[in-house]
Amino acid sequence: MTTIAFIGLGIMGSPMAVHLQDAGHDVIGYNLHPDKTQPLVDAGGTAAASVADAVRDAQVVAVMVPDSPDVQDVLLGEDGVFANAKEGTLVIDFSSIRPDVTVELAKAAQAKGFRLLDAPVSGGEAGARNAALSIMVGGSAEDFAEAKPLFDAVGKTIVHVGGNGAGQTVKAANQLIVAANIQALAEAVVFLEAYGADLGPALDVLGGGLAGSKVLDQKRDNMAKKSFEPGFRIDLHHKDLGIVTSAAREAGVVVPLGGLVAQLMASARANGDGGLDHSALLRGVQRLSGQTP
Repeated sequence: MTTIAFIGLGIMGSPMAVHLQDAGHDVIGYNLHPDKTQPLVDAGGTAAASVADAVRDAQVVAVMVPDSPDVQDVLLGEDGVFANAKEGTLVIDFSSIRPDVTVELAKAAQAKGFRLLDAPVSGGEAGARNAALSIMVGGSAEDFAEAKPLFDAVGKTIVHVGGNGAGQTVKAANQLIVAANIQALAEAVVFLEAYGADLGPALDVLGGGLAGSKVLDQKRDNMAKKSFEPGFRIDLHHKDLGIVTSAAREAGVVVPLGGLVAQLMASARANGDGGLDHSALLRGVQRLSGQTP
């Protein structure tokens, strides 16, 4: 049994923490909104009043917060991990943040006697709830091997992709591919409906051919029903595409499709859809087509 501090118990973090508790570990959770700790407590875990309280006796610290500044606050703040956890603690950052920030945090961790893995995940709320996430891990092979049993409790596809920052780089590529697929599916749905095609059978046959994808499988019902309860919010995907375009510019590579979907995601936010699931890119295609979403 490992004592794990889990910082960030939102849509993704809460079920992940519960899975770790169910796997026999002792999980101490902290969230800015204390009511979010209840599922973990119901599973037998413990709620902490602060990051410092959560990490003080932990062997492993898991972090799942929205963006780079949030991770920096959790790790570097006066109430944070590096100031309060025991030397040698393994820190696993499940958040999706900028690769360059991860590299700097890894250096800061090492200087203070900690070990850091960047381990962003893909699979959305359904993947978190079903312990079926894909986890792309950056850091040392030794730390990855130590953390592997914990990854197995929350994920299904777990791959060590390189040194610190590599996990975040792979996650950025993932978010580029997912956004492009969602946009293409949204355009196809509006196109099919404009010609009166029976949407269900049409998507069935498309899904059985080369056009098939996990995006089609998982997002078709949202688009057919025009129901966009968030599994992964447009606000967060907008942040991730900002990471993609910024990192691509720094590397001197071009991502023209990435730039386009980033603008379409930004348009969705500007039109008030930021809190909806990213499948709500459909609403942007409807607006551009002169339809009322």
